Amino acid sequence: MTAKTIRRFNILLMAAVLGWCTDPAFAREASTVRPNILLILADDLGYGDVGCYNDQSKVPTPNIDRLAREGMRFTDAHSPATVCTPSRYGLLTGQMPFRVPNGGIVFTGVGGPSLIAPGRLTLPAMLRANGYATACVGKWHLGLTFFDKEGQPVRGDGIDAIRRVDFSRRIVGSPLDHGFDKFFGTACCPTTDWLYAFIEDDRVPVPPTTPLDKSQLPQHPWANDCRPGLMAPNFPMEEVDLVFLEKSREFLKQHVRQTPHKPFFLYHATQAVHLPSFAAPRFKGATKAGPHGDFIYELDWVVGELLATVKELGVGNNTLVIFTSDNGPETTSVVHMRAEYAHDGARPWRGMKRDSWEGGHRVPFIVRWPGKVKPGTTSAQMISLTDVMATIAAIIGVKLPDNAAEDSFNLLPALLGEDRTPIRPYLLVQAFGGGRTLSIRRGPWKYLDHPGSGGNNYERDPALKPFHIPDPAPVALYNLDTDPGERKNLYAERPDIVTELKSLLEQSKASGRSAPRPTADCGEQP
Repeated sequence: MTAKTIRRFNILLMAAVLGWCTDPAFAREASTVRPNILLILADDLGYGDVGCYNDQSKVPTPNIDRLAREGMRFTDAHSPATVCTPSRYGLLTGQMPFRVPNGGIVFTGVGGPSLIAPGRLTLPAMLRANGYATACVGKWHLGLTFFDKEGQPVRGDGIDAIRRVDFSRRIVGSPLDHGFDKFFGTACCPTTDWLYAFIEDDRVPVPPTTPLDKSQLPQHPWANDCRPGLMAPNFPMEEVDLVFLEKSREFLKQHVRQTPHKPFFLYHATQAVHLPSFAAPRFKGATKAGPHGDFIYELDWVVGELLATVKELGVGNNTLVIFTSDNGPETTSVVHMRAEYAHDGARPWRGMKRDSWEGGHRVPFIVRWPGKVKPGTTSAQMISLTDVMATIAAIIGVKLPDNAAEDSFNLLPALLGEDRTPIRPYLLVQAFGGGRTLSIRRGPWKYLDHPGSGGNNYERDPALKPFHIPDPAPVALYNLDTDPGERKNLYAERPDIVTELKSLLEQSKASGRSAPRPTADCGEQP
């Protein structure tokens, strides 16, 4: 039995064990309209980095802006965490990452094992079991297990760990083990984290051999994040996103040519605009906002090329497109872009990547679905990236099991313009400290169950000191209706609200979920 056959068997077995099933009536209706799905996840792209969210942006984003005009733009969308790894976990599982062991970790190099536990239902696994071809291209960043020559898992970090890897061996915990048919990408941040090599499916076809020579790379304030590591001869540090784009285009073209009647799910996770800001040579100087502005512009171009490919292949009218980001903008990006180009990637919010304040996790979220989502619309629904799983389950007619997508709410009514009331009763977000730095929001009231930002040290970091607002309080309470900038801590003035939200947070932690438990009868198993 081949590894691929074993993986497919495990997915079917997992479906049976979990007891998730298809609602026959809904499935019959959904089967006639099952859309292809293109999910584009940008990296460290702030709410204020995109023109359709910030009319003062100094970076042109014509393709993302056009996507918003052709679909629905959510103005109150949030990443489940304020850093990379846990946010991706929440997106692909529908579960808040703090609920699992090491749920606040950010992997680097060959770090692992996978944050997604064996048997955990994922978005791609759900789609694959319901007839979709599934592909992941780009940054994985959910943990992988590499092995040494003796077949032992490589543990530790840094360049020494890279040198211990036997790259002839299969990688465990890859996207193929979590519901994807195909994968091409990198283990962690492509141009940051020691292993500068591409992974294809569950192997590294061209191993890294040469120490990274930073002297050959661009030198500017946004170029200092490359950790010393080993680089493969086919790894272009300044053109990684162009390689990812070509691989996604290859998948789309091959799929439409060979299996045109089978729906696809393509998860395209970009390098852009995570530091270092290495725009490809063709984009250098493309904007008047410096190297990072050029990198944002390249991201927008990639989005445009993916949309153009879908259109050229004749499947645009039956493709659901979701565009979003894994968290807010990096501190270096915000500080230098504000000072040098009057561009604020966090505008109009306080905070940045890692912080519990809105700038750390309020992100762009745009959905285009021709014939279903009305073009040029805006939704103020409070949503999380964890909601993608329940929403897509509803679209394809799948009833999720009780032990999956515990923090995922169905946004389909909002997409169809049928929402009259809030879909989410409250929102959970975790900052850089994972389960130690949680916040909860209900309506306009936002409670931070920790002191300070929950992430960056504004008091000690010289670059962030100008933005420091002293607050010795052990927790924080803000009213976003009257104080969207989160400047006035009301915890001492409204102890009643503090008590209510603290109790609701503890209740959600104890119950293991925020979404309601499934109650509908699933009917026959698919």
